[in-house]
Amino acid sequence: MQLLKWVLNLLLVCSMLQVFPLPLAQTICSEADRAALLGFKAKILKDSTDSLSSWVGKDCCGGDWEGVGCNPTGRVNKLALQRPERDSTLYMKGTLSSSLGSLQFLEVLVISGMKFITGPIPESLSNLSRLKQLVLEDNSLQGNIPSGLGRLSFLQTLSLAGNHFNGVVPLSLGNLRNLVMLNLGRNSLTGSIPSSFKNLVHLQSFDLSFNLLSGFVPEILGQFHNITFIDLSNNQLSGHLPVSLFKLVTLSDLSLSHNQLTGSIPEQVGNLKSLTSLSLSHNKLIGPIPASISRLQKLWSLNLSRNGFSNPLPAISSKGVPSLLSIDLSFNNLSLGTVPNWIMDRQLSDVNLASCKLRGAFPKFRPDSLSSIDLSSNLLTGTISTHFTNMTSLQKLKLSNNQLKFDLSELKVPDGISSIDLHSNQVFGSLSSILNNRTSSFLEVIDVSNNLISGTIPEFTEGLSLKVLNIGSNKIAGQIPSSISNLIELERLDISRNQITGTIPASLGQVVKLQWLDLSINRLTGKIPTSLLGIHSLRHANFRANRLCGEIPQGRPYNIFPASTYAYNLCLCGKPLQPCKGKKQEMVQ
Repeated sequence: MQLLKWVLNLLLVCSMLQVFPLPLAQTICSEADRAALLGFKAKILKDSTDSLSSWVGKDCCGGDWEGVGCNPTGRVNKLALQRPERDSTLYMKGTLSSSLGSLQFLEVLVISGMKFITGPIPESLSNLSRLKQLVLEDNSLQGNIPSGLGRLSFLQTLSLAGNHFNGVVPLSLGNLRNLVMLNLGRNSLTGSIPSSFKNLVHLQSFDLSFNLLSGFVPEILGQFHNITFIDLSNNQLSGHLPVSLFKLVTLSDLSLSHNQLTGSIPEQVGNLKSLTSLSLSHNKLIGPIPASISRLQKLWSLNLSRNGFSNPLPAISSKGVPSLLSIDLSFNNLSLGTVPNWIMDRQLSDVNLASCKLRGAFPKFRPDSLSSIDLSSNLLTGTISTHFTNMTSLQKLKLSNNQLKFDLSELKVPDGISSIDLHSNQVFGSLSSILNNRTSSFLEVIDVSNNLISGTIPEFTEGLSLKVLNIGSNKIAGQIPSSISNLIELERLDISRNQITGTIPASLGQVVKLQWLDLSINRLTGKIPTSLLGIHSLRHANFRANRLCGEIPQGRPYNIFPASTYAYNLCLCGKPLQPCKGKKQEMVQ
């Protein structure tokens, strides 16, 4: 009876616990994990992000330690430290501690954008057997990529982009059969793409761009049946485009630009039914562009510039490539004569047909969508004065190296334009039509050099955003206005080969962002003002062939520029030229 009573009491207590469960004790992080994190913190010598200042106290799992996450048992399973996008000046300085390899339950390790974390990847990271994401991009890590990373069999994301890694891509990375994203771009990796990558059958994103990789584009890429993104641009890859590449029906973005690829584009390119962007620019590809490209229903960006493609250009119907927004066929061996109708009649945003042997009058594009036009290095003639009046979206206009002849004062461009490049034509008139109190604050680049422009340099109003002003090789006279100081964003100024007189205004020293300054071959007099010493970012200057006199500003970079910078003036002196007379006597005494 006593036993039965005890059992009933026990059942009653258990039932009450189900209804009124006792509170669980708060999970405290593992002391071993806390020590490992503090080991990492100790190797960071400076942290302007201030993230690690929150790493105090005994409980790293309480939510107060920034970037640290834990599982229900108090083991650290996440460490994510990323520089805030809103402030690119923040950073961490130091190295990666080998203590990170002691975080046995870690599944996510992200340390990115810290800029000044240097040294190698610790070999101990190869012990993180539960790791699914390893992202160490945009730091300053160096050395070889550890082959031991190939043991992280659960890894789905591996990004080491934007560091200083060198050596070959480890064969062992081909063992990461669960990998979905691989990004080793923006390093200094050499050698070929490993054949072991044929095992990465789940890969969706593959980026090895901006390295020093050589060899062929491997046929094994055709086995990436789930791939959507491939970027192998800016390497030293050679050989033909592998036909297997054009079996990837899920591929949406393919960039092989800036390599040394040869041969032609296979007709099978039309099989890439998901392709939205194709960039093969800056290679050695030849032959005609295949007509099958018209079957790419989703393609919106096509860049085949700077190759050896030749006529005939495919005759594409109005229904072909219906999604196309941007096309670049510049600098090939194409002889188009006129812009094809299938380009003219579309609502494109970017048209780049530089050096395509276009002739005659400027073509009339649909005005409502274009944001960028580059028809430079052709044989276009006549005027363009009113062509752009209704192009309200136009931002960049490049028509340099043609035979265009018109009065600059008649040129009408939309208010939102940011770049005008008309250099090396037969443009005449004065600058006041594009540089006046109505000049848009959006305008950043003006290049009208090597034309027939006359008149004077107009006054510069406040609020201009000009970064490049090139008016060299014209017939411009008068003086440099002191209001040049209003161009506070200016980085490049070239007024060379004109008929400019007067002195160099001291106010030019207030244009502190200037990196390139060319005042050569004019009729400038007086001294080079010492106020120019305030331009600390200057990398190039040229004062040659004027009538300048006096001491060259004695400070960097003016006293270390080559002597040719100051040649053919009246009486300039001081380093890098001969000492000034008074200075020479002082040195003798």
